[in-house]
Amino acid sequence: MMRLYAQDISNGLENVPVLIENNVSEGAFPKFKYSPENVQGPGCDVDPSEVTLPGCSCHSLSCPLRGCPCTCYGQAYTSEGLLSEQQQDPATGCSHPVFECNVLCMCSDSCQSRLVQHGVRMRLGVFRTKSRGWGVQALEAVPRGRFVCEYAGEVLGFSEALRRQLAQTPAHMNYVIAVQEHGGVNGVCRTFVDPAAVGNVGRFLNHSCRPNLDMVPVRVHSLVPRLALFAARDIEAGEELTFDYSGGHARRPETTAAAEQAAAQRKACLCGAPNCTGFLPLDISVLHGPE
Repeated sequence: MMRLYAQDISNGLENVPVLIENNVSEGAFPKFKYSPENVQGPGCDVDPSEVTLPGCSCHSLSCPLRGCPCTCYGQAYTSEGLLSEQQQDPATGCSHPVFECNVLCMCSDSCQSRLVQHGVRMRLGVFRTKSRGWGVQALEAVPRGRFVCEYAGEVLGFSEALRRQLAQTPAHMNYVIAVQEHGGVNGVCRTFVDPAAVGNVGRFLNHSCRPNLDMVPVRVHSLVPRLALFAARDIEAGEELTFDYSGGHARRPETTAAAEQAAAQRKACLCGAPNCTGFLPLDISVLHGPE
């Protein structure tokens, strides 16, 4: 069902308006600061907006798919602006990362390796669901591999992420999303993003045990990844957009204490998928120290 939408909740910060369902009463919408990109939060020692990655020397309108140093180590985009290979790391279940060209690169601003950095380009609507709080609806058809939006918020250090996660109850609407990447021998990179106080349209996306979006770490100017969501399949206009909060690889707590902490925060999953587990996943990596 396609709903009727009104005002832009991004206040003009996105390329296209992010609309809210027009029958929402005043005061019912959550208060937060809209930010299209990640911001530095407590305990994060790297400013996500700081340019820390080198640029390429490709003097061209668009970099070659495999010849550019920015794109040769991860997934890449097609000339149609779609994620070309939705591959996953067998060790973690996470999608392989993407490295986009950045402000230091010699290619043009229209290079096909610049996508997530240009922000939301499709029409999205935030609406009130019957039983799962807020949700996001696609207001146009979405082909498989198309970038939809980021899951943006405050990037936290481990201690702050742990503190906030343990302070949550089943009544809280947003999880601290933890993304773990493996690189090199025993190299682990963890990114913690909390969209509760500062965030974008991604904060309203619901979990599903059979989602239509995949989360992919995308690095643009900084080593801090942007948590980009791409269509996992062709999506029809009017469908609710969802992703798997665990990335499809939820881990069980290794200690009794961690198990008790996780159990106290469990929320019922009402996604309605045939393979529904009954509970929203909680990434237990937030409850453990860095390896």
